[in-house]
Amino acid sequence: MPVLNAKPAPVEIDLKKAAVVIVDMQNAFATKGGMLDIAGVDISGAAQVISAIRGIAEAARRASMPVVHLQMGYKPDLSNSGGPGSPNFHKELAMHLMNCRPELKGKLLTEGTWDFEIVDELKPQPQDIVIIKTRYSGFQGTTLDSQLRMRGIQYLFMTGIATNVCVESTLRHGYFLDYWPVLITDAAMQAGPPALQEATVFNVESFFGWTVSSQEFLKAVR
Repeated sequence: MPVLNAKPAPVEIDLKKAAVVIVDMQNAFATKGGMLDIAGVDISGAAQVISAIRGIAEAARRASMPVVHLQMGYKPDLSNSGGPGSPNFHKELAMHLMNCRPELKGKLLTEGTWDFEIVDELKPQPQDIVIIKTRYSGFQGTTLDSQLRMRGIQYLFMTGIATNVCVESTLRHGYFLDYWPVLITDAAMQAGPPALQEATVFNVESFFGWTVSSQEFLKAVR
């Protein structure tokens, strides 16, 4: 098995049992006029992240490595948001904005809307796996775990937006399920100040997995 030059220490990864997970690369998170932009979050780093993920996904497909797209979104009637009795209804950013600003109702992270769509540069290919989720973790209430296990996947290369929210939530959940998570640091972007990216990188390297650069991933896959 190849040994990745990862932090905090090199780690052996069986690439035949690995998948790339692309978290929430939707207009909501990566495009001007999307949810994060409306909320006042700096998304100036999104273009670089999109470019990095595109190269990673193309390399993964060439190596017959599964590419998984996680897509956050609610039904138009918001029936899968959890309702007022759920903290998700009050704290998840799209729900919070729609609750506070009625003119946004049904426009943010809602299935069938522009905000919900994956950015054009990263549109899923026919062989990719697409999983819609309604919570920060891609494992919560979805078929992600079964889709990975039926393919014999044990190692997850994590990318996407936001590093400190849905990427970290999915990574931690995967760790609890005994997957080996590897965060590709320059293929992920935080929601908020740079210190939040640093905090997630610290958490992953110290407690939940490993980190690599996109160049290290590409080198290993080649």
